[in-house]
Amino acid sequence: MNVRYRVELSQIERTELRALLSGGKHASRRLKRAQILLAADAGTSDEEIARSVGVSGSTVYRTKRRFVEGNLERALSEEPRPGAERKLTGKEEALLVATACASPPKGRARWTLKLLAGAMVKLTEHKSLSHETVRRRLAENGLKPWRKDMWCIPQVDGEYVARMEDVLDLYAEAPDSRRPVVCFDESPVQLIGEVRQPIPAKPGRLERYDYEYRRNGTVNLFVLLDVHRPWRKVKVTERRAARDYAQCMRDLVDIHYPGAEIIRVVQDNLSTHSAGALYQAFPPAEARRILRRLEFHYTPKHASWLNMVEIEIGILRGQCLDRRIDDPKRLRRQITAWERQRNAARSRIKWMFTTDKARAKMAGAYPATSKES
Repeated sequence: MNVRYRVELSQIERTELRALLSGGKHASRRLKRAQILLAADAGTSDEEIARSVGVSGSTVYRTKRRFVEGNLERALSEEPRPGAERKLTGKEEALLVATACASPPKGRARWTLKLLAGAMVKLTEHKSLSHETVRRRLAENGLKPWRKDMWCIPQVDGEYVARMEDVLDLYAEAPDSRRPVVCFDESPVQLIGEVRQPIPAKPGRLERYDYEYRRNGTVNLFVLLDVHRPWRKVKVTERRAARDYAQCMRDLVDIHYPGAEIIRVVQDNLSTHSAGALYQAFPPAEARRILRRLEFHYTPKHASWLNMVEIEIGILRGQCLDRRIDDPKRLRRQITAWERQRNAARSRIKWMFTTDKARAKMAGAYPATSKES
């Protein structure tokens, strides 16, 4: 016969439970137990509590029982679960973590679960250790030593900070049609053709395509993005030489922004992204005419994330180029259609990172003399 446990909370306990539910990060089970206790204290039936909180009736019963027989903390906490004891002690787990973070054995590129299990047998008194035990302990510590990330690690110095804040200040400016801010970058695209015709999708069956493909060379994309209005332009070229870059800058001045006084161009440090490229492509007078209308702003080295157009290129690849396209003419048609749709939808990049946020979040990376002043 089940005992009917009656929950009567003190005012202090009610306040503690309400504070638990009002904010902060807590386990879902702990929050549900707090809801059960507050509802039971208010006189709600067990069936109604189970329905509103989304738990079983037995969970409501156990939570109330543990409160009445124990205290508030016991009701909110996990009960010890049955099962074997953990095979590794705290010190042994720390040794496992340290081993996984160290260099792998000679002749091996990375640690594996088998290698780590063998190393722990040598370093401890365990006669054997399963791969699953090693995997679970590593997972608890957020470690996957067999995986690596390739990353550009920047050197944050005065030059880095100066360029970063220069670009962020441009993004924060009010729109000015006479002095637009345009982000520029380029990206290669490989032309991939099908060796065998794909099989279209049918109800209950995915589209199927052959693993074998045919390479048809590469083309280059020059991508322009207006920071303050919903406009982008993608130009497909066979190469990305200085002359191609110079022609893109002339189009920017004469075709896309003929009425602008100065066009501020945000770009990276590629060798062709320079005023000299225009003198390589045009007569001196023509190069000078174009450059009088341009103002270059460079992102820091290894900081392409500061160029807003990088986000747009990622969207282009995900929405339009994530497939096999083998013909440059077809590629141009597809990109033109995507560009027209994005502009018609007035799509924009919502940039959230500002100079103030940079100084707050990256304060430790700023040069010491800059922080002291």
